[in-house]
Amino acid sequence: MPPKHVKSASCQQVVYTGDEVDLNRLPGLQVWPGDGGIYHNFGLTHTRHPETGKRNLGLYRLQQHSRNTLGMHWQIHKDSTAHHAVAERLGQRLPVAVAFGCDPAVSYAASAPLPADIDEYLFAGFLRGERVEMVDCKTVPLQVPANAQVVLEGWIEPGERAPEGPFGDHTGFYTPVEPFPVLHVECMTTAKDPVYQSIVTSKPPQEDHGLGKATERIFLPLIKILIPDIVDMNMPEPGVFHNCLVVSIDKRFPKQAQKVMHAVWGAHLLSLTKLVIVVDADCDVHDLREVSFRAFGNVDYLHDIVVSEGPVDHLDHSSYHQFFGGKLGVDATRKLPTEGYTRDWPEMMTMSPEIVSTVDKRWSEYGLGTGR
Repeated sequence: MPPKHVKSASCQQVVYTGDEVDLNRLPGLQVWPGDGGIYHNFGLTHTRHPETGKRNLGLYRLQQHSRNTLGMHWQIHKDSTAHHAVAERLGQRLPVAVAFGCDPAVSYAASAPLPADIDEYLFAGFLRGERVEMVDCKTVPLQVPANAQVVLEGWIEPGERAPEGPFGDHTGFYTPVEPFPVLHVECMTTAKDPVYQSIVTSKPPQEDHGLGKATERIFLPLIKILIPDIVDMNMPEPGVFHNCLVVSIDKRFPKQAQKVMHAVWGAHLLSLTKLVIVVDADCDVHDLREVSFRAFGNVDYLHDIVVSEGPVDHLDHSSYHQFFGGKLGVDATRKLPTEGYTRDWPEMMTMSPEIVSTVDKRWSEYGLGTGR
């Protein structure tokens, strides 16, 4: 459902411009002792491609440098980074709008790993079953959600960078100080009594895990279209979304697990995954005890692992070179004779359903679990 344009909106009931703009009006957070200052962690950033006009909506942290400037933590793999790179090549300023306190579906869409050609507001309308109302910004050629609580409008000058960080991120580590673009905020609009929204990031578990798990479940059908071999997948919480992916397959031919590993490493932002574990379809990928059992017991580490290299997340600190590093694929499936396995694969021990049913029915007779 495409967004709907409206002429007026509650997010512009109060307008601050010029010297009236003061980011200290917002209750930004310094969550961790080592953070480099105040951060605004749940602002939805709007940009447009300077040549194609394609809109992007992204969720990035914003470090407050002064009363009217923000550091834009635009990681190298993000679409807004690409928009900024084109603007710099053309020698143009890039208009930016940041909205806080939006509809939950819109906020989620900002974090979703959509292809560059898919409008996040089209996706948000699909999720909420209703078109998202958008209003023109006051000072920049962009549109923002009409029901946002706070909107910041401004420009990024070509070639300007400022140190950003450190920041206690969702990885559980502080990200280092790096140069990032600077947003000069020239206008702030708000609802009459705005509610400011932010988020706390830290070592898992934390608030942002729900966004990652929602992405896993919502995008699974699309991943299955891209990689039909996959039955189910799980991004385990300790893997912070991009360090580990567990997938199950209905194995039909030799080295199918390796095929899936390489397909994952070639699939949009799944390409950042460092560890891919492939199990059979009868393994519940969400039961990490069972996954570990298969990975420990079903793997010959001379034959069943794939070591590769490729792009890694901007926040990954373990790679020896920033932005690319090692990958590991683990084939924890049953092995086939056509894969060179020379023995009969053993049958896994399972209790018969009849015995399980009998024990369940007579459990209380045994005096177990009754407190006696």
